[in-house]
Amino acid sequence: MDKLKAYLTGFLIAVIAIAVGIVWYGGWKLLLQVILTLGFLGVTLMLLFFTALTLYAESWKYGAILAIFTAISGYGLYLSATWQKLNVVAGIIVFFIAVIAFGIWYISEPDLGLVDRFKSAESLEKAGKYKQAARKYEKAGNYLKAAEMYLKLGWLESAAWAYEKAGKYEKAAEIYEQLYEKEKDTYYLKEAHEYWKKAGNMERAAKALERYAEEEPWFWEDVAKLYEELGNEEKAREAWEKALEYYKKEAEEEGVFWEDVGNIARKLGMEELAREAYQKFLEYCLKEAEEDPMWWKHVAEAYEYLGEKEKAEEARRKYEEYRQKIMKANEETSNFPEEKGE
Repeated sequence: MDKLKAYLTGFLIAVIAIAVGIVWYGGWKLLLQVILTLGFLGVTLMLLFFTALTLYAESWKYGAILAIFTAISGYGLYLSATWQKLNVVAGIIVFFIAVIAFGIWYISEPDLGLVDRFKSAESLEKAGKYKQAARKYEKAGNYLKAAEMYLKLGWLESAAWAYEKAGKYEKAAEIYEQLYEKEKDTYYLKEAHEYWKKAGNMERAAKALERYAEEEPWFWEDVAKLYEELGNEEKAREAWEKALEYYKKEAEEEGVFWEDVGNIARKLGMEELAREAYQKFLEYCLKEAEEDPMWWKHVAEAYEYLGEKEKAEEARRKYEEYRQKIMKANEETSNFPEEKGE
């Protein structure tokens, strides 16, 4: 049993023991009086704190409301402590329960006024209260109508969300493309790509991703793969060529990308460029292996690319020796004697 459970168990036992002692001393009536008094005391102190905080923030309206609640709770505290007018105490308890229930109900629809809560979505729509109507339609699960309301408001992202909830992914994708045209934020193209995929329209998904890659070039490889899946070899090759250009620039700064250059060049039939890239990747890996033996694995891969099998096997052997050494060290560490319990 951990310490927290032990503390909780001890606290529970103490509370039960105190309750039993109160019943033994003064009966169930005294126990009820103690419970009510402590309950009202806690509520009064809490309301008093928030009243003071609200008044300090110069929010006079809400401060006045909280002050009234505090006074009512304080009166309940007095009646409970002196054990008089129990019907009033019961009324105060019912009043606070009703206030809490009303608060939960009110918070469930924060954008609706008190009168609008009792109107139907259709009547709110007819009255031109599209925001309130949208919330009502959402609550009823009618996301298509909610999307219509959001479109009338010009809230495109909310409309896209509603169409997604309704399973109309193509509509959501179209809206995200509109948002891109309006905002020029590439995030919307990525979203459009995802929703076209969900809608099963892979051609439109590829076009959206292609436009995205024009501004975020590390996605050209994904574009190429998607066009390959669609059987569009011409578009796939164009995308691979653009991906190659991107990786060549990256490789000049970070040598690890020479592997990607080599792979794409080989895919495009550029064997001379591929071999040159693999050679640079090998040089990069050998340099890294001097500091971190884990890189012998990649050295082996580089030699494989270059067709030097014997050197690849030698590099793989060094990597395996290092891996076995690490595994042995881990086993020795995990086999320390267990600490004896106190």
